[in-house]
Amino acid sequence: MFRALKTLNSLWSVRILLLLIGLRLAQPLAWADAKEPSAAAAQPSAKAESVQTSSAVSLKPGANDAYIAFWTAKLLERHHYSQQPFDEVTSSHFLDRYLRDLDFQHMHFLQSDLADFEGYRYRLDKLILRHGDTTPAYVIFALFLRRLEQHVDYVNELLDTEKFTFGADERVTLNRRDLPFPKDMNEAKRLWRDRLRYEYLQEKLNGKKHEEIVDILKRRYNRTLKMFREWDGDNVLEVYLTALAHVYDPHSDYMGKSQSENFAISMNLSLFGIGATLTSDDGYCKISDLVRGGPAETGKKLKIGDRIVAVAQSNEPPVDIVDMLLPKAVQLIRGPKGTEVRLTIIPANAADTSIRRTVTLVRDEIKLEDQAAKAKIVEVPGPSGGHIRLGVIDLPSFYGRVDLGNTKDKAEPRSAAVDVAKLLKKFKEEEVSGVILDLRRNGGGALEEAVKVTGLFIKDGPVVQVRDSDGTVAVDEDKDPSVAYDGPLIVLTSRFSASASEIVAGALQDYGRALIVGDSSTHGKGTVQSLSSLKPFLKQSTETVTNDPGTLKMTIRKFYRASGQSTQLKGVTPDIVLPSVNNVAEVGETSLENPLLWDTIESAKFDRLNRVEPYLVKLRKRTTERVDSEKDFDYVREDIDLAKKVLADKTVSLNEKQRRKEKEQADARDKERHKERLARAVPDEKVYELTLKLADQPGLPPPVSKTNTLVAAKDESDAETSTSTAKVATNELPKGANHAPAAAGNAFKPSNRPSRPSVTIPAFAATNAVSVASAGVTASSSADSTDPAEEEKMPTADFVLEEAEHVLVDYLSLLPKEAVVTVNDSSGQH
Repeated sequence: MFRALKTLNSLWSVRILLLLIGLRLAQPLAWADAKEPSAAAAQPSAKAESVQTSSAVSLKPGANDAYIAFWTAKLLERHHYSQQPFDEVTSSHFLDRYLRDLDFQHMHFLQSDLADFEGYRYRLDKLILRHGDTTPAYVIFALFLRRLEQHVDYVNELLDTEKFTFGADERVTLNRRDLPFPKDMNEAKRLWRDRLRYEYLQEKLNGKKHEEIVDILKRRYNRTLKMFREWDGDNVLEVYLTALAHVYDPHSDYMGKSQSENFAISMNLSLFGIGATLTSDDGYCKISDLVRGGPAETGKKLKIGDRIVAVAQSNEPPVDIVDMLLPKAVQLIRGPKGTEVRLTIIPANAADTSIRRTVTLVRDEIKLEDQAAKAKIVEVPGPSGGHIRLGVIDLPSFYGRVDLGNTKDKAEPRSAAVDVAKLLKKFKEEEVSGVILDLRRNGGGALEEAVKVTGLFIKDGPVVQVRDSDGTVAVDEDKDPSVAYDGPLIVLTSRFSASASEIVAGALQDYGRALIVGDSSTHGKGTVQSLSSLKPFLKQSTETVTNDPGTLKMTIRKFYRASGQSTQLKGVTPDIVLPSVNNVAEVGETSLENPLLWDTIESAKFDRLNRVEPYLVKLRKRTTERVDSEKDFDYVREDIDLAKKVLADKTVSLNEKQRRKEKEQADARDKERHKERLARAVPDEKVYELTLKLADQPGLPPPVSKTNTLVAAKDESDAETSTSTAKVATNELPKGANHAPAAAGNAFKPSNRPSRPSVTIPAFAATNAVSVASAGVTASSSADSTDPAEEEKMPTADFVLEEAEHVLVDYLSLLPKEAVVTVNDSSGQH
């Protein structure tokens, strides 16, 4: 059973600490007084008998659940930054959090169900720490699944019998996460019916006929129920222990094997598989993209649109994956480098869906270059005539090597700092006059990489301070006196710039080295997490460990800027704030449950460069004048007003006439915006797109084609659809349910943030798996708001980046003229 911890220091030497997202090495931690459960109690108690639902689903604690739960709880109790004991108070919060994570919209559990669970309220700590008993996780999930079945049965009945009319002045509350659970089944059915009617009206407003709508909604609800029915014990345990971790803070998580692998992939920008992007399409695993250079693309055997119906390993028999959860299908397709996988597919161009073809591929390492740093050089009119070149670096994360020891295959090391340095070198060769570092979509990454990236722009000195729970403060410094780029610099941020991004932005602002431009603040995540594989701990307790028991991500430190200010909750406030819907939306650390508090410590000693302050008043004045007169920011201000109304109301009308009027107004507004943008003059600029490979080559690639068809940047909610998308052997990098930074999610991980509205999934469907998505607030714009031919020509215009470019030109105009390099002619000669 649980043995004495004689080798604890050596076990802790395998763990990885991260500033989520961000990494740093930690000192070994001693833990001499951990107590073991008794040999008998370490096994699941008598309560752990199989729990049956009406669908005959049987789940019970696994053989190693006791050990996994014990170690997760003990590590949190002893080494979390808050030093919070796992006692009766924590147990109470734990129960509430697990119930909320399963039933995020408070639509399934009844008040009588909650009363039945009250017996657990002050006992979960004892069950786990004394007995390793995780039975409550399965008992509660079983009842949730039973309520879900009742929900789906009721929906199917309504779809067969209901006359859907929408003439009354009714409204439905879409986000119920702060409202009481239904008091009885009658109230639950009323909530289910209201939500179904809303979803029906959404489809009707989008032009669907009754028969189509019934078919769409039935398949949607039944598919979601099937997903939850396919959960196994590992899925339940992951949600349960993550709920416990979230009681300590929103960035601590328990990650199962799949989740741990996905996190490592997101940090390494590398995976082992076939190199394809998959989506779940009506129960089929469909290929939506092929990664350049991967086996799927180079072998020419697969095409976009092919549907995979079965997967076989080498000479083993095929496994049917139709209607299988996408993450599970992905697990079957991914595998070690050099191994063979056979895919049975329905070809995209097959006239008959009964046609099958078998494709054999050999797995290889896939580089996720689309998630690496990239750049462009923009040639624009200079402040004193002629043209100048501006360099823009888009850094989506501070990626770096992560090795959790879960696989024999090791990805080649990647470094965000090395890649950014390469792009800066290219900028220098091409004589750019100023640089924009775009961190708007950067949720964080390795702390070491953040320090190194900052060091590319300063000579040396402290970058970030880190404080342990006992008050000990360490300073991470840039010790390299070389500077990769010493010219004018803007850092572009948003409410989604988090953690390591905030370290870089805060340090460069403290030094007076860069002008920070963006949303009213960054995300506000100022905590450091440890990443600890549980397998070494379990090996000290039991010989039965064969599979990966997962990883604990735990907050153990807080970080502070060189100036001593915490970025926790408050984030980094830009020098120039631009209008943004994000400024009023429920995003950022303040929207999360149970965040750590803001505070300050003593400033570190460093030399302030003061390159921004002398020009800030004039720069703000010019920006304000321009933003007040630019149409795109007029549109933003209109959207802000609409967002405020939506946030204030929290309900949506079920009156079809009113909703059609709202939709017509939205369509007219979109059409007018498109028309105005199409009429704009061709911008006087050239844009040269640069990848890391192109940065190694002499000269510049041909500029991208000029166009006068500009459109506003797409709403970020477009990226969040009900279609589950995953890279083969990875999920997408964290963008979060409400865009807080997090490790890459999978279909079994509860969201630790409120979800962004979605109108295409049922009320009980999970976002990042168990948190129920709230429905949207308006019908989507019609597809014919612009001519299809024109739509194809339209590139996405990033007017926020364009404004940052204008600010940079203003900045250059205020500097001594010798700081600005001018392009003499269109041939690119200087």
